[in-house]
Amino acid sequence: MSIPSLVAPGLLVLAATLPGAAFAQVTPSDEQFFRDLAETRNFTLGIPVSPKLTPDGNSVVFLRSGPRDPVLRLYELDVATGREREVLSPERILQSGEEQLSAEEKARRERQRQSLRGFTAYQLTQDGARILLNLGGKIYIATRADGSFVEMPGSGWIAPQLSPDGRFVGAVRGHELFVIEIATRTEHQLTSGATESVHHGVAEFVAQEEFYRFDGFWWSPDSQSLVYQETDHAGVEIRHIGDPLNPSQSPAKNFYPRPGTANATVRLGIISRAGGPTTWIDWNRGKFPYVARVDWKEARAPLTIYVLDRVQQNAELLAVDPQTGRTAMLLRESDPAWLNVNQDTRPVWLEDGSAFLWASESPGYLRLELRGRDGVLTKALTQESEGFAVLIGLVGDPPDASRAVIAGGPDPKELQLFAIALNSTVPTALSSGSGVHSAALTDGTSRWLHLRELVDGTMAWEVREASGKVLAALTSVAESPPALPRLEFVRVNDGREYEGYVIRPRHFQPGVKYPVLLEVYAGPHAQQVRAVARRYLVSQWYADQGYLVVGFDGRGTPRKGRAWERAIRGNFIDIALNDQIAALRAAAKLVPEMDLSRVGVSGWSFGGYFSAMAVMRRPDVFQVGVAGAPVITWENYDTAYTERYLGLPQDNPEGYRVSSVLTYVSELRRPLLLIHGATDDNVYFQHSVQLADALYRAGKYFEFLPLLGTHMVADPLTRLRRDLRVVEFFNRHLKPEPKAR
Repeated sequence: MSIPSLVAPGLLVLAATLPGAAFAQVTPSDEQFFRDLAETRNFTLGIPVSPKLTPDGNSVVFLRSGPRDPVLRLYELDVATGREREVLSPERILQSGEEQLSAEEKARRERQRQSLRGFTAYQLTQDGARILLNLGGKIYIATRADGSFVEMPGSGWIAPQLSPDGRFVGAVRGHELFVIEIATRTEHQLTSGATESVHHGVAEFVAQEEFYRFDGFWWSPDSQSLVYQETDHAGVEIRHIGDPLNPSQSPAKNFYPRPGTANATVRLGIISRAGGPTTWIDWNRGKFPYVARVDWKEARAPLTIYVLDRVQQNAELLAVDPQTGRTAMLLRESDPAWLNVNQDTRPVWLEDGSAFLWASESPGYLRLELRGRDGVLTKALTQESEGFAVLIGLVGDPPDASRAVIAGGPDPKELQLFAIALNSTVPTALSSGSGVHSAALTDGTSRWLHLRELVDGTMAWEVREASGKVLAALTSVAESPPALPRLEFVRVNDGREYEGYVIRPRHFQPGVKYPVLLEVYAGPHAQQVRAVARRYLVSQWYADQGYLVVGFDGRGTPRKGRAWERAIRGNFIDIALNDQIAALRAAAKLVPEMDLSRVGVSGWSFGGYFSAMAVMRRPDVFQVGVAGAPVITWENYDTAYTERYLGLPQDNPEGYRVSSVLTYVSELRRPLLLIHGATDDNVYFQHSVQLADALYRAGKYFEFLPLLGTHMVADPLTRLRRDLRVVEFFNRHLKPEPKAR
């Protein structure tokens, strides 16, 4: 996760600092290197973002910033000639003005971890001639050919969406759903009755943060009607976030459900584009309160919803009759631990609507399945040994798109692309090169887009035919890093096999003992070890300060089977802590220069939680810790995440006690630095304040760096000052003081 902070000269360090401690110095060249990393976002600014093939497959529309400029502009590539041109920039629209974001839009971007500015999203009409853009809460329709644009009426719009026929825009304002007719530039309000607690057309917090569902309404394929979400927050606890720099401003109010307390009540309705009564979709909302997915993209396929029970152990995929709102079950899934919901948890329908592809973990591993229109399993398309991980879609010569494009492979730190013919079970490789590969597909064309993020530092988009032939490449204007990380992937074994990495300083001397920094997340649904070089540029900077930097994936992480991932059910810390220590010790046998008497641990969010736990519970292993935005008490995190892994508090009180950092406050004997953004609306500032208060009352030494940011950090100076502060903290406690002569 990203690490937010906003450090300014004179920022207070609260609580205790060890007597006589002095900051270790970082050289100007080291500071400049990190400044370059920060200002280029790890040398990713300038790489094309969100490319889309036009429906005819002849052009690619994409977003791109400058190499040190986080503002995204709209570009087009002609596939045949390879020529690129700028279609439109935010500067042309705004002139000398500044983009102003509403609180709702800022919250949406925080959930999406979107830190860039300008055109952060866009949509093409079905013929590809026009483009929908949203800038500062205003909606613009641009003509692709000449870059001209028309502003739609109104402002303060949230999440606008084009109708499939390209004649209308749906959007939310003031918690109500509207439709705007593009030709006449007239708006029409569809829903009514919104209040401070009842909202229409926007996904609730847990849907966005934990189920990766950011939409709150969906167009029908014929553009005649819309499905929308109504969210009633009555009974949901309210949290207030005040801006400490502006105490005269009223605090922001957020609905935030804690484990064991009331969630928002969600229902789905279908309404005509012209307005009128709502037809409410009927399912057992009492048993299945979470709406994880809504899909209604193809005329050939039914409207479907994927719903889960509160502890996420049971789910149903339901087909909806849009005329009556009645539902019919296509499939049911269950798991005694939990069901994963990923961004590709959706049915992918065949061209004729006779069947759909589905990804299921029911056999004990993630498997790609072909199911009939009634949901009955027809055949399994992948085997456990193939390591299927992501269902991307269908590609082929229209109208018979008969090959599934998937990502996976046997190496858990990589994602390779494969195609599987639906009349076969033998995958064909579409990618090569160690790294993480992904694809973007467009209905109606056999061409597709391929992104390579490789361990050799490559990060590039290219246009390919269904056969795999490369037709064109999108230009990156990103700066190149001066050198790649000195990165070694390791597979260590201490009774269990762990994926890991070791990063040596560039001035590494064999035989010399180095202090060790463990970079950690250690939580579910995320991997620390990925075969992408740019991921470790900051890690290399830390290593160059005189450390061996290491990271490992233990149990609870994905890509190693259901049993491995679900071993942590009911207890967040014991297995995670034991696995990281086991992997650390096993790695030291491979790299004897690792000085296990000088080990620091750092992480953010769940990684921050782990770091605080590590120095408290295992001071024999971890000599110093940095905990960024840590969850301290899981009773104060959100329902959907926490209950998925720990269950309800009343059903697992011991699991919540064991997993709470406050349980072990009296055991802190090692230096600990807490860092937290005061306006964090994901892991609230409350968490670190709780820990700081408990440590202070227990008479424990610690340092606390309160910041002005949220859970995410983007500002280059912010990142620079934060990481300089962190490395100074590690230097002070892990490097011996020079001896007086």
